[in-house]
Amino acid sequence: MVSSAAHLLLLAMIILLLGSPAARAFQPVSKTGRTQWRGDARRLWFPLSCTDTCCQPPTPLSHRCCPPSVSMSTSASVLASGFTLIATCTFVVVVIVVLGQSQMGGDSEKLLDQESRAGAVPSAPVESALVSGYVRLNLSDYTWPLVLSRIRTLPAALASASPRTLTGLSLTTECSVNLEGHIDCACLSGYQWNATTCSHHRSCRAPHTHQPCSCLVFNHPEPESCQLLPPGEEGDPLISCLPAVPGNLSLNSPLQMPGDTLNLTLLISQEATNLSWFLRPPGSPRLVLLQPGTQVSLTSSRDQAALSITNMSHHWAGEYVSCFEAQGFKWNLYQVVRVPLKVTDVTRLPDQLSISCATSPGFQLSCCIPSTDPAYMAAWSPREDSKAFLLNTSGSQCLMLTVRRCPAADTTYTCDLQSQGLAPLRIPVSVTIIQDGDVTCPEDSLGVTWNVTKAGHVAQAPCPMNKRGVVKRPCGLDGVWGSIHSSCTDERLLALFARAKLLRAGQGRPEAEVPLILRELSGVVAGASSASDLLVAVGIMRCLAEVTTKARVQLARSAMENLLTTTDKILDMDTSSLWTPAQAKKPRVGSTLLLAVETLAHSLCPQDHPFTFSLPNVQLQTQLLGPTFPTDYKVSFSTRPPLQAQIPRHSLASLNHNGTQVSITSLVLQKLDHLLPSNYGQGLGGSLSTTPGLVLVISIMADGKTSTQGEVIMDFGHTKGTPHCVFWDHNLFQGKGGWSKEGCQAQAASTSPNTQCICQHLTAFSILMSRHAIPENPALTLLSQLGLGTSILALLMCLGVYRLVWRVVVRNKVAYFRHAALLNVVLCLLAADTCFLGAPLLPPGSRSPLCLAATFLCHFLYLATFFWMLAQALVLAHQLLFVFRQLSKHQVLPLMVLLGYLCPLGFAGVTLGLYLPRGQYLREGECWLDGKGGAVYTFVGPVLAIVGVNGLVLAMAVLKLLRPSLSEGPPTEKRQALLGVIKALLILTPIFGLTWGLGLATLLEEVSTVPHYIFTVLNTFQGVFILLFGCLMDKKVQEALRKRFCHTWPPNSIVSLVSCQLQILSRSEGVPQPSPKDMGTARS
Repeated sequence: MVSSAAHLLLLAMIILLLGSPAARAFQPVSKTGRTQWRGDARRLWFPLSCTDTCCQPPTPLSHRCCPPSVSMSTSASVLASGFTLIATCTFVVVVIVVLGQSQMGGDSEKLLDQESRAGAVPSAPVESALVSGYVRLNLSDYTWPLVLSRIRTLPAALASASPRTLTGLSLTTECSVNLEGHIDCACLSGYQWNATTCSHHRSCRAPHTHQPCSCLVFNHPEPESCQLLPPGEEGDPLISCLPAVPGNLSLNSPLQMPGDTLNLTLLISQEATNLSWFLRPPGSPRLVLLQPGTQVSLTSSRDQAALSITNMSHHWAGEYVSCFEAQGFKWNLYQVVRVPLKVTDVTRLPDQLSISCATSPGFQLSCCIPSTDPAYMAAWSPREDSKAFLLNTSGSQCLMLTVRRCPAADTTYTCDLQSQGLAPLRIPVSVTIIQDGDVTCPEDSLGVTWNVTKAGHVAQAPCPMNKRGVVKRPCGLDGVWGSIHSSCTDERLLALFARAKLLRAGQGRPEAEVPLILRELSGVVAGASSASDLLVAVGIMRCLAEVTTKARVQLARSAMENLLTTTDKILDMDTSSLWTPAQAKKPRVGSTLLLAVETLAHSLCPQDHPFTFSLPNVQLQTQLLGPTFPTDYKVSFSTRPPLQAQIPRHSLASLNHNGTQVSITSLVLQKLDHLLPSNYGQGLGGSLSTTPGLVLVISIMADGKTSTQGEVIMDFGHTKGTPHCVFWDHNLFQGKGGWSKEGCQAQAASTSPNTQCICQHLTAFSILMSRHAIPENPALTLLSQLGLGTSILALLMCLGVYRLVWRVVVRNKVAYFRHAALLNVVLCLLAADTCFLGAPLLPPGSRSPLCLAATFLCHFLYLATFFWMLAQALVLAHQLLFVFRQLSKHQVLPLMVLLGYLCPLGFAGVTLGLYLPRGQYLREGECWLDGKGGAVYTFVGPVLAIVGVNGLVLAMAVLKLLRPSLSEGPPTEKRQALLGVIKALLILTPIFGLTWGLGLATLLEEVSTVPHYIFTVLNTFQGVFILLFGCLMDKKVQEALRKRFCHTWPPNSIVSLVSCQLQILSRSEGVPQPSPKDMGTARS
């Protein structure tokens, strides 16, 4: 504005210049009376004359509207005291041409004034031009100069030109210098900054207003001004004085019930761009961007757009804003949505109470709701002998009720919540009065103070300061306190969890919110002191990982450091007090943490590579590969033992397309493998296996996408026993996750004694070893082979002996049954040992038919050996129990065959069908039953059971033989046969029982190498034991051999001498001599 005559003269010259013919040559003229609206132009054309209240431009613009002209009173109302105000003014010029008149003095001025006020059409032809000018006026005082409001005419020097009159002067922009030295420029009513200017300047820190882009911040004065908005429709004076908004926003219901789906629809009448949706929560000036998420879905077409939000709750109440650009301006449309609370949103403490009036005359109840809109009125009932007061906490409001006097009977207190237009919420709290004679739990001070509680009720106590939740302790029916259950969680962690869940649902900008939450989480997680804190921290990381994956957020170096710091602190939490109870609540918490860290770790910005970070439990190394890969990718970590990994060049070459940059992230997480669920896939050892204490995560990003294919070679250091190269498969066990060996194999390193793992995919790797692995001992292997060979020779000798003496030793039925069973034992054991000795020569694995066949035959034949021993024991038991009952060969022998072959065949077949589909039939690298999956117990179990039955039979036989009357029962020959059976079983049964007892012990217990040696000797020399104690110790066999060799071999032969010597020894011992008939039989 102007404070001197010179300034006024300058202003008049500017006005005249704008109205000159030269100026008009560059400015459009309204031929039809319609204004050309261009919101992005530097000079805005708008209607000509205005009054203070309504627009009355000349015809045909009678129904258009513009901001009111500035009068003295108007200027006084817009000026702020104490500020130097800079105003941008737009001048309105009317060009009047009157034909036939050379002078247009005061009368014409008076006529124009009357016509403009009355809205009449002037009698003279009027040529209207819309002219805009930019002038900086400095108001040194708060008075609008009257000279600027007067009608001005041209000087006499320009009398030849048409007269030009200034009929109105309107303020469009009000600027002031802020405290930072910048200039805040706000638009007055009816004006707005165009979209181009708005996109280049930041908004003022002004109170919330519905007018978009209404105030901008400029670093220095610029020739910019707010521009007139397009007018409303013609015909309605009220609408024509408002801007013509090119769109309409509607919704299905302004009142959304919890669980409903909100639908907002935007109908657009003009071409719109840069459409965005926002939510302004109740009481917050901040707009929250809405993006597609688990609850938010967005759709758009040419003439409409839609926003849909499922599962509405009080977190989604507030003002919804649809922001878009059209006609060069930014437009905001609004709808307010209310969502009432539900019962689960209200927190009661306690939700039930049992109290003894003798020990606690008064008590306190609380009813807390989140700070939300609409506002609720709360009240407690009944109110007798009580006092209610309001307590505000962070994010919630609590209505407390202090009951001074204990009620005489059981009472239900109700917290009534009411809001205008909504159904009331009634939250009951039952108070039980302990009467005389009731069973109660006494007062206790374990953890917190527990008052006297009635049996069958649950006592509740508040959480410590800065924690949210409740501590509960049940009182048993017998009046004994139960264990304490706490849901107390750090309020800061809960606040971060709520932000993370809303971000995942669709509220907020992921690229800005994820780093902020990670930064705050790294500082808060150190104070975690409960299992609930741990679960919430892992839940936050899970939400952030899901958001990062969906929105493709890239983390800066600082955000990655915060992530790794948080992970290190979580892995360092105490196992017994935090991890164990957390796993009891959610068994998959370890798997969830691994997936979250694995997802976030490869989200580093490309410009931040290479990146190395190391903490006690976390080590990270990243590398960005160029367009070419000259060598293999190698990485090593300083773990114990050192961990190394390598990706061959040929595996990376397939990822290089048109110079694509490839980033590789290698992450080591220590302790995490022991925190994962004990789930093992096919062919793995379950609880009999363990991992080395670390998990290696390798991921490859190519062109912004994660690659899961690629060969990786890992060296986990020296391992004992037979290791399994495994990875954590998150899809196993119905999504709970588990160890799997699919696509991985172990092999010996070429340059070291370590074991290498080769996998054909990328994920989280580790190595699975037997907890009690049998050390690889060449001496033990050699001893096993020698024992099997010796056993086979002994069994062949046993068959030879039976070939010579069979007809002599089977004269009675008992002897026949005994030697028939022993002969089948020899045959089965001979075939089994031969098969077992040759099995290592076959290719191992479930895909090898020969290996499967060898394992099945060994299982069947070894079981048959023991079932024939069982048949022998059962015959003995029958003869001892039923002394005078004769057995028929035709009846007993088929039963013995069925027991000796059909039963073991059934066990072997069921084992094959049950464990082979699970991948738990074959032992890793061997053709024998898997000792970890349970298949081997289908062999050891029946063997030990048979040994136990044989032991019982032997005990019964010994008791029978000690009875004197027994000798008077069966004949002497039959009695000697029974004694032979008893002697054989008495020796072989303990030996076999001890053998497989040791075998079972080596599978279940951690033992030294000595039991393994004893088991090998006893197991592999079974054929020798059968030859000695089952065959050669039988006196009938000895007599038959003596007769055979003493009469067959020449007298001077060694065999003859030995046989005769044995005969002499037998006679000296009183052994009965064979009859001549027997001798003849032996010769034949």
